[in-house]
Parts: sequence; C-alpha cells; structure tokens
Amino acid sequence: MEQIIHIGSKIRRARELRGIKQEVLANELGISQSAISVIEQSEYIDENKLQRIAEVLDVSAKAIINFSEEALVFHIQCMYDNMMARTYNFKSSYNPLDKVIELYERLLESEREKKRFMNKD
Repeated sequence: MEQIIHIGSKIRRARELRGIKQEVLANELGISQSAISVIEQSEYIDENKLQRIAEVLDVSAKAIINFSEEALVFHIQCMYDNMMARTYNFKSSYNPLDKVIELYERLLESEREKKRFMNKD
C-alpha cells in the first residue's frame, strides 16, 4: 500500500474546515474518537483508510493530500479580491428608481394624450 506523508494534520484541518467533530467522523467510520485522534497525529496513513475518511468529509483524497494552509489563504484572498473588484467595477450608470419615475411620467403623458385625442371628437 502506498503511504502518504504527514497526512494526519491535513485530515484534522479538512475535518475542522468542514465543521465536523472527531466524534462524528469516528461514528461515521465505525471507530472510536481516540482512533481519530491517533490518525490526526499520524504522519502516514494507508490509501484505503484515507479514501474512507475523505468520503465521510465529502472531499477527495487528493484534496486532503495536497492541502496547504498557504494555498487556502491564497485562494480565500483571491476570492475576496475578485469579489471586491466586481463590487467596485459593477456600478450601474443609472439609478433604477429614476428609471421607474421616468416610466411613470411617460405613462402619464400617454394617458394625457389619449384624453386630448378623445376630447377632440
């Protein structure tokens, strides 16, 4: 079986980020909470066990293997930067309320024209 290096802390962080307690993960895997604690302190874990844990955490085993705090922070920062860029760059060139008022005024004028037309006959 292939061994994964320093995987326990990555499993712990994935579990924490998913908001899952050790007890819940243990229950889903059919093992004790103390066994989860041991796994999270382990440098190595076999592929099959990692796959089972990943399924319970609803992430891929590859995501756990490649997890890094730096990548996560970078990803969050990029998402925030993109959101802020859209916020500042997406400003409408008109006020929607002004458009409603404009439409209302046009409808009023249309009604006035109808009345004038009807009164001519």
